[in-house]
Amino acid sequence: MSKETQNIPTIHDVQAYLTTNEALHQALNLKGATVPDVRLLARGEYNLNFAFGYPSAEYLNSNPLSAEHPSAERELVFRVNLGSQMHLENQIEYEAAALSLLQSSGRTPQVFYVDGSKAFFGKGILIEQFLPGRPLDYTTDLPEAALILADIHSVKVDESDKDALFAPQNPLGSMLEESEAMFAQYRAWIGAAPEVCARIEGWFERARLLVQESPAGQNSHIISTEVNSGNFLINEEGQSYLVDWEKPLLGEAEQDLAHFLVPTTTFWKTDIILSETEIQTFIKLYRNAVNGRFDTSTIASRLPAYMALTCLRGVTWCAMALAQHETSQRKVADVYTLSKVRAYLEESFLIRVEESYFTNRLRKMI
Repeated sequence: MSKETQNIPTIHDVQAYLTTNEALHQALNLKGATVPDVRLLARGEYNLNFAFGYPSAEYLNSNPLSAEHPSAERELVFRVNLGSQMHLENQIEYEAAALSLLQSSGRTPQVFYVDGSKAFFGKGILIEQFLPGRPLDYTTDLPEAALILADIHSVKVDESDKDALFAPQNPLGSMLEESEAMFAQYRAWIGAAPEVCARIEGWFERARLLVQESPAGQNSHIISTEVNSGNFLINEEGQSYLVDWEKPLLGEAEQDLAHFLVPTTTFWKTDIILSETEIQTFIKLYRNAVNGRFDTSTIASRLPAYMALTCLRGVTWCAMALAQHETSQRKVADVYTLSKVRAYLEESFLIRVEESYFTNRLRKMI
């Protein structure tokens, strides 16, 4: 058994933590040490999620989910932080702070307990509301996604709360720098395709101009930065949600909109690339959903640059991932993911992205 495997908690470890943690019992208004029912939900690169509930009547009658929050599910999520995309030491507290600020949106899980001590396998722990739902379907759920994002972006952040989240002074510039660093790893790889390098270098030239030409943003919205289909929980009846808040920022709504709409996001878990008509329709749906809660007039001027930089970031990440995989620095998670990484570097995909997001056509369309 590898050291990494040994350092990953099991269901029994989670049960032991839940049974013996007195601070958690107080936070959930529990009495006694009832052994919870725990099941594995999912493991990602940066988080490991379990679902749990207590079978006793005591839990159902006295815990905060059934008493103070009767509409909530009676299962909770035990979220184990495995790492930080943002390179934070306090990743779990940062995520919890964002969710607390977003509680009024009604679109994100409620936080019940945070343990940043890292006494549990050296990991941060977050206990949050379990929310039902299925992944988003781009063919049917664009109207619901517009409502979800509009509600989240409409949450007002008080001056006293703004220090809780990072607010990049130049978000587009930060995305450009990140993309350059990732592509440098592909360019240095002996197996790098010259035609891919030449095409992406052209993207970088245009992206630098976009960064220079774009006005400074207001950074007045809480944004997810990871609005892929799997992070939505859609319910035909009742409320739908957005979860997995690993990289929240105080930024511009257009950054989330761009990430949601571009092919580097939609094509990742599906075979869907949204048409220009579908993009226009979604933007109209989003504006209608905002319904005057904040100014949406900047979408026309800000969205094209964010779309281009988001595509650049997605493709350069794939280039880096392929180089790392082929040199055994870091293996891609599975066969499906590797196939997508390769597909993003195929000429047909690159040409399609270039024509749509690195020319003036999209800028004129919106």
